[in-house]
Amino acid sequence: MNTPRVRPAGGRLAGSLRTLATGSVLTLPGALTAEECGCAPTPAESRAFRAGVSRRTLLTAGTASVVAVLVAGPLLPAAFAATYPSWEEVQAAKTNEATKAAEVQRIQGLIQSLTGDVARTRTAAEQAAGAFYTAQQEYFDASIRADTLQSQADVEAQNAPDAANKAGRIAAQLCRDGGDTTSLELFFSGSAATADDLLSRLGVMDKLLERNQAVYAAALTARDAAQSLTDQAVVARDERDRLQQVAEQKMLESQQAADAAQAALDAQTLYLGELQAQLAALEDTTAKTIADYQAGVEAARLAEEQRRAAERAEAERLAASGGGGGVVSSGWARPTSGHRTSGFGPRSSQCGNGYCSTSYHYGVDLSGGCGAGIYAAAAGTVVYAGYGNYIKIDHGGGIGTGYAHIRPGGFYVGYGQRVNAGDLIGSEGNTGNAFGCNLHFEAYVNGSPVNPITFLADCGVSI
Repeated sequence: MNTPRVRPAGGRLAGSLRTLATGSVLTLPGALTAEECGCAPTPAESRAFRAGVSRRTLLTAGTASVVAVLVAGPLLPAAFAATYPSWEEVQAAKTNEATKAAEVQRIQGLIQSLTGDVARTRTAAEQAAGAFYTAQQEYFDASIRADTLQSQADVEAQNAPDAANKAGRIAAQLCRDGGDTTSLELFFSGSAATADDLLSRLGVMDKLLERNQAVYAAALTARDAAQSLTDQAVVARDERDRLQQVAEQKMLESQQAADAAQAALDAQTLYLGELQAQLAALEDTTAKTIADYQAGVEAARLAEEQRRAAERAEAERLAASGGGGGVVSSGWARPTSGHRTSGFGPRSSQCGNGYCSTSYHYGVDLSGGCGAGIYAAAAGTVVYAGYGNYIKIDHGGGIGTGYAHIRPGGFYVGYGQRVNAGDLIGSEGNTGNAFGCNLHFEAYVNGSPVNPITFLADCGVSI
């Protein structure tokens, strides 16, 4: 493979825990070590990352201050920081009507706050995810446009000297040995045997002059085209870099909104059922006891634990299935077991999920089936996981990968988490602009999309 020059990134990679190297050379030969391949983090880069912490772990611990630092944006839902009544307080309130009325009002307010926070933060997260998707697609479009213009400029830059050299050779034919007068003397030396012979020579002269003018004009055109395309490429690169920074900011905002929405949902999951049971207990005028309501809450908790245990078991089953295809010596792995259904680049109109696409396809689609495991293509840090059914991993050295169409509940990693090549990170779904259950897999060099098929092939992985 030719060794490509990695251009410096136009902006800071949002969420990265280190400074990316710029202006380095990326080499991606197949079946080499991670250091030789250049497509996986080196040991030094790996040590530079902090161990990630999932937002669910933070929420379970109740460390709201740590979450605020991690999210660094939207505040946690108000209900999360609220003080919730104990069953002892509910029992005591039942003995006094005034106290009971106040407690009922308090619990109703908490329930309303929990449900309102979930609806509000979910809407905000969906809007932020949409803005991130739009910004990222605009950046991808600008990146392809800049690369195309530069390629065209390179071609014209090569054509310009070729055309100039050709014009020079013809001019030398006409003006050899001393300019126009000498050339004419040489041309007519020996005289023409007949008038027809003279006219024939004059005709050849005219054709040479005409050809020289055409070649000279072509040389000027090539030169001007090369300069014009180069100027356009410079403008396009500036716009690309601006849009990259916009996309990175939108990604950060979307992650913050997703974290806030998850915090609201976790708070609702943790407290809503118990609050509803406490409210029912306070409003109940029958002989049913507080203990009966507590037992119902406990039964619901056990059912939820069983559901989560089943999810964990399914995740472990997927991980054990080895659907990622195994990690090769370069440190990279196949992101899913599915076969390829759509490649990289322009594609004809496709429709599904009430959506039609005629745009440039910035990844490759691999279909392993609904619920099939999705695996990290290389070691790195999760820099996005949330709304948009999308995970993005930073592998270091300006290299990144993206995974889309993850099913609801199919996220097995969180923002900031460190993963290894071949780790299970999600499962396939039919979400977003998908045409059936599949994984939309993307690869990036300094943020710009590249063909994942050839990229992984250079790392010894076939998709």
